[in-house]
Amino acid sequence: MKPRLNPCQAAPDAMKAVAALNTYVQGSGLQPSLDELIKMRASQISGCAYCLHMHPRERRERRADLPARCVARVTLYTDRERAALAWTEAVTLVSQTHAPDEIRRTARPVFRGKGG
Repeated sequence: MKPRLNPCQAAPDAMKAVAALNTYVQGSGLQPSLDELIKMRASQISGCAYCLHMHPRERRERRADLPARCVARVTLYTDRERAALAWTEAVTLVSQTHAPDEIRRTARPVFRGKGG
């Protein structure tokens, strides 16, 4: 797959900011596997094939399970993963979902005081 543009050349300052955010998240205590699951779901919702291709093989293998809008009922994922996926979906689709308080209230206790 050949990307349409090289983001590092097109917007180097933006890519530096993305890299800085990634470095921050890596140091936040969030499990790397959960971080990748979140990134993969947001990329899938956004329709970014390039980003989906960048994710590790083990997460790509689970990709087929993500589109089912019933993530909350899928036992393949832990409570933590389901909460992260629900919040990722709500925030990525914020113009449609308005990030409901109910989803935030469900996710918050799962992550509070646990390093994310």
